[in-house]
Amino acid sequence: MARASSPRFLGAAVAVALVVLAAAPPALAGDPDYLQDLCVADLNSEVKVNGFPCKANATADDFFSGVLAKPGATNASSVGSVVTGANVEKVPGLNTLGVSLARIDYAPGGLNPPHTHPRATELVFVLYGTLDVGFLTTANKLVAKTIAQGDVFAFPRGLVHFQRNAGDEPAAVISAFNSQLPGTQSIAMTLFGASPEVPDEVLAKAFQIGAEEVDKIKAKFAPKKS
Repeated sequence: MARASSPRFLGAAVAVALVVLAAAPPALAGDPDYLQDLCVADLNSEVKVNGFPCKANATADDFFSGVLAKPGATNASSVGSVVTGANVEKVPGLNTLGVSLARIDYAPGGLNPPHTHPRATELVFVLYGTLDVGFLTTANKLVAKTIAQGDVFAFPRGLVHFQRNAGDEPAAVISAFNSQLPGTQSIAMTLFGASPEVPDEVLAKAFQIGAEEVDKIKAKFAPKKS
Protein backbone atom coordinates (compact mmCIF):
# COMPACT_ATOMS: atom_id res chain seq x y z
CA MET A 1 0.00 0.00 0.00
CA ALA A 2 1.30 3.49 -0.89
CA ARG A 3 2.17 5.60 2.08
CA ALA A 4 1.15 9.20 2.64
CA SER A 5 3.53 11.90 1.46
CA SER A 6 5.72 13.71 3.94
CA PRO A 7 4.22 17.20 4.42
CA ARG A 8 7.74 18.59 4.19
CA PHE A 9 8.37 17.06 0.79
CA LEU A 10 4.89 17.87 -0.50
CA GLY A 11 5.44 21.49 0.49
CA ALA A 12 8.88 21.49 -1.11
CA ALA A 13 7.41 20.09 -4.33
CA VAL A 14 4.90 22.90 -4.58
CA ALA A 15 7.62 25.45 -3.79
CA VAL A 16 9.85 24.09 -6.57
CA ALA A 17 6.97 24.24 -9.02
CA LEU A 18 6.10 27.83 -8.13
CA VAL A 19 9.73 29.02 -8.34
CA VAL A 20 10.26 27.45 -11.76
CA LEU A 21 7.00 28.78 -13.16
CA ALA A 22 7.60 32.26 -11.75
CA ALA A 23 11.08 32.37 -13.30
CA ALA A 24 9.81 31.75 -16.83
CA PRO A 25 10.25 34.80 -19.12
CA PRO A 26 6.95 36.57 -19.90
CA ALA A 27 7.37 35.84 -23.61
CA LEU A 28 7.59 32.13 -22.81
CA ALA A 29 4.70 32.03 -20.34
CA GLY A 30 2.48 28.97 -20.27
CA ASP A 31 -0.30 28.36 -22.77
CA PRO A 32 0.84 30.75 -25.53
CA ASP A 33 -1.35 28.94 -28.05
CA TYR A 34 -4.00 26.19 -28.08
CA LEU A 35 -5.49 25.13 -24.77
CA GLN A 36 -7.67 22.42 -26.32
CA ASP A 37 -7.18 19.86 -29.08
CA LEU A 38 -10.20 21.14 -31.02
CA CYS A 39 -12.23 24.35 -30.97
CA VAL A 40 -15.08 24.29 -33.45
CA ALA A 41 -16.29 27.87 -33.75
CA ASP A 42 -19.83 28.78 -32.78
CA LEU A 43 -20.20 31.84 -34.95
CA ASN A 44 -23.41 32.86 -33.15
CA SER A 45 -21.78 32.99 -29.72
CA GLU A 46 -20.59 36.26 -28.22
CA VAL A 47 -18.00 34.39 -26.11
CA LYS A 48 -14.63 34.38 -27.85
CA VAL A 49 -12.00 32.59 -25.72
CA ASN A 50 -9.30 29.97 -26.13
CA GLY A 51 -10.06 27.84 -23.10
CA PHE A 52 -13.12 28.22 -20.88
CA PRO A 53 -15.57 31.14 -20.53
CA CYS A 54 -15.37 33.01 -17.24
CA LYS A 55 -18.10 32.78 -14.64
CA ALA A 56 -19.47 35.92 -13.01
CA ASN A 57 -18.72 35.28 -9.33
CA ALA A 58 -15.49 33.72 -8.04
CA THR A 59 -14.85 32.34 -4.55
CA ALA A 60 -11.76 31.14 -2.68
CA ASP A 61 -12.84 27.56 -3.33
CA ASP A 62 -12.32 28.14 -7.05
CA PHE A 63 -8.59 28.47 -6.33
CA PHE A 64 -8.30 25.56 -3.87
CA SER A 65 -8.11 21.77 -4.01
CA GLY A 66 -6.88 19.06 -1.65
CA VAL A 67 -6.87 16.47 -4.42
CA LEU A 68 -3.09 15.89 -4.30
CA ALA A 69 -2.89 15.24 -0.56
CA LYS A 70 -3.56 11.48 -0.68
CA PRO A 71 -1.83 8.73 -2.67
CA GLY A 72 -3.72 7.30 -5.62
CA ALA A 73 -4.91 3.68 -5.66
CA THR A 74 -2.17 2.02 -7.72
CA ASN A 75 -3.67 -1.43 -7.13
CA ALA A 76 -6.53 -0.50 -9.46
CA SER A 77 -4.17 0.20 -12.36
CA SER A 78 -3.01 -2.37 -14.91
CA VAL A 79 0.39 -0.65 -15.14
CA GLY A 80 0.88 0.03 -11.44
CA SER A 81 0.64 3.81 -11.53
CA VAL A 82 -2.08 6.42 -11.17
CA VAL A 83 -2.10 10.11 -12.09
CA THR A 84 -4.13 12.61 -10.06
CA GLY A 85 -4.48 15.96 -11.79
CA ALA A 86 -4.88 19.41 -10.28
CA ASN A 87 -5.62 21.22 -13.52
CA VAL A 88 -8.30 23.71 -14.53
CA GLU A 89 -10.92 20.96 -14.43
CA LYS A 90 -10.23 20.44 -10.71
CA VAL A 91 -9.17 24.01 -9.83
CA PRO A 92 -11.35 26.40 -11.87
CA GLY A 93 -9.28 29.41 -10.76
CA LEU A 94 -6.40 28.17 -12.93
CA ASN A 95 -8.31 29.23 -16.05
CA THR A 96 -6.04 31.53 -18.15
CA LEU A 97 -3.15 31.24 -15.64
CA GLY A 98 -1.15 28.72 -17.68
CA VAL A 99 -0.12 26.46 -14.76
CA SER A 100 -1.22 23.19 -13.18
CA LEU A 101 0.03 20.33 -11.03
CA ALA A 102 -0.43 16.58 -10.83
CA ARG A 103 0.52 13.79 -8.48
CA ILE A 104 1.73 10.42 -9.80
CA ASP A 105 1.85 7.38 -7.52
CA TYR A 106 3.67 4.17 -8.45
CA ALA A 107 3.47 0.68 -6.99
CA PRO A 108 6.78 -1.23 -6.83
CA GLY A 109 7.68 -1.85 -10.47
CA GLY A 110 4.85 0.44 -11.58
CA LEU A 111 5.09 2.25 -14.90
CA ASN A 112 3.73 5.51 -16.23
CA PRO A 113 3.77 4.32 -19.87
CA PRO A 114 5.34 6.29 -22.73
CA HIS A 115 3.19 9.34 -23.40
CA THR A 116 3.32 12.99 -24.43
CA HIS A 117 1.88 16.29 -23.21
CA PRO A 118 1.13 18.27 -26.38
CA ARG A 119 0.59 21.55 -24.56
CA ALA A 120 3.16 21.61 -21.75
CA THR A 121 6.66 20.97 -20.47
CA GLU A 122 6.60 18.82 -17.32
CA LEU A 123 8.84 19.07 -14.24
CA VAL A 124 8.66 16.27 -11.66
CA PHE A 125 9.75 16.45 -8.02
CA VAL A 126 10.21 13.09 -6.26
CA LEU A 127 8.29 12.89 -2.98
CA TYR A 128 9.66 9.44 -2.15
CA GLY A 129 10.98 6.33 -3.84
CA THR A 130 13.31 5.75 -6.79
CA LEU A 131 12.36 6.15 -10.45
CA ASP A 132 13.90 5.42 -13.82
CA VAL A 133 12.81 8.31 -16.05
CA GLY A 134 13.53 9.38 -19.59
CA PHE A 135 12.38 11.11 -22.76
CA LEU A 136 13.06 10.62 -26.47
CA THR A 137 14.17 13.40 -28.78
CA THR A 138 12.93 13.70 -32.35
CA ALA A 139 16.30 12.19 -33.37
CA ASN A 140 15.32 9.05 -31.38
CA LYS A 141 17.93 9.71 -28.68
CA LEU A 142 16.98 8.48 -25.21
CA VAL A 143 17.77 10.92 -22.40
CA ALA A 144 17.38 8.93 -19.18
CA LYS A 145 18.33 9.01 -15.51
CA THR A 146 17.53 7.37 -12.18
CA ILE A 147 16.10 9.89 -9.69
CA ALA A 148 15.24 9.63 -6.00
CA GLN A 149 13.59 11.56 -3.15
CA GLY A 150 14.11 15.30 -3.49
CA ASP A 151 15.33 15.15 -7.12
CA VAL A 152 13.77 16.97 -10.06
CA PHE A 153 13.67 16.05 -13.75
CA ALA A 154 12.21 17.88 -16.75
CA PHE A 155 10.40 16.48 -19.79
CA PRO A 156 10.31 18.92 -22.74
CA ARG A 157 6.95 19.76 -24.23
CA GLY A 158 5.56 17.27 -26.72
CA LEU A 159 8.35 14.68 -26.40
CA VAL A 160 7.58 11.04 -25.58
CA HIS A 161 8.57 10.23 -21.99
CA PHE A 162 8.02 7.71 -19.20
CA GLN A 163 8.65 6.96 -15.52
CA ARG A 164 9.13 3.55 -13.87
CA ASN A 165 9.40 2.71 -10.19
CA ALA A 166 12.81 1.07 -9.99
CA GLY A 167 12.53 0.14 -6.31
CA ASP A 168 10.79 -2.35 -4.06
CA GLU A 169 8.76 0.33 -2.27
CA PRO A 170 6.01 2.72 -3.44
CA ALA A 171 7.09 5.95 -5.11
CA ALA A 172 5.42 9.29 -5.82
CA VAL A 173 6.13 12.57 -7.59
CA ILE A 174 4.54 15.99 -7.92
CA SER A 175 4.47 17.21 -11.53
CA ALA A 176 4.31 20.87 -12.55
CA PHE A 177 3.11 21.97 -16.00
CA ASN A 178 3.17 25.32 -17.80
CA SER A 179 -0.41 24.77 -18.99
CA GLN A 180 -3.76 24.86 -17.26
CA LEU A 181 -4.68 21.65 -19.12
CA PRO A 182 -1.56 20.00 -20.59
CA GLY A 183 -3.32 17.04 -22.22
CA THR A 184 -1.93 13.51 -22.26
CA GLN A 185 -1.55 11.09 -25.15
CA SER A 186 -0.50 7.60 -24.07
CA ILE A 187 1.23 6.12 -27.10
CA ALA A 188 -0.14 2.58 -26.79
CA MET A 189 -3.67 3.63 -25.85
CA THR A 190 -3.77 6.31 -28.55
CA LEU A 191 -2.83 3.89 -31.32
CA PHE A 192 -4.48 0.66 -30.19
CA GLY A 193 -7.45 1.98 -28.24
CA ALA A 194 -8.66 4.73 -30.55
CA SER A 195 -12.33 5.12 -31.44
CA PRO A 196 -12.97 4.79 -34.33
CA GLU A 197 -10.11 2.30 -34.58
CA VAL A 198 -6.86 2.97 -36.41
CA PRO A 199 -6.90 0.56 -39.40
CA ASP A 200 -5.14 -2.73 -38.73
CA GLU A 201 -3.13 -2.32 -41.91
CA VAL A 202 -1.66 0.95 -40.66
CA LEU A 203 -0.61 -0.51 -37.32
CA ALA A 204 0.67 -3.76 -38.80
CA LYS A 205 2.93 -1.94 -41.24
CA ALA A 206 4.06 0.69 -38.75
CA PHE A 207 5.06 -1.88 -36.11
CA GLN A 208 6.13 -4.56 -38.59
CA ILE A 209 3.76 -7.14 -37.09
CA GLY A 210 0.92 -9.26 -38.41
CA ALA A 211 -2.81 -8.54 -38.30
CA GLU A 212 -3.28 -11.22 -35.65
CA GLU A 213 -0.82 -9.49 -33.32
CA VAL A 214 -2.58 -6.17 -33.94
CA ASP A 215 -5.91 -7.68 -32.92
CA LYS A 216 -4.41 -9.16 -29.75
CA ILE A 217 -2.95 -5.81 -28.72
CA LYS A 218 -6.16 -3.94 -29.55
CA ALA A 219 -8.10 -6.37 -27.34
CA LYS A 220 -5.98 -5.32 -24.36
CA PHE A 221 -6.91 -1.66 -24.84
CA ALA A 222 -10.57 -2.11 -25.77
CA PRO A 223 -13.00 -0.23 -23.47
CA LYS A 224 -14.18 -2.44 -20.62
CA LYS A 225 -17.82 -3.45 -20.91
CA SER A 226 -20.02 -2.53 -17.95
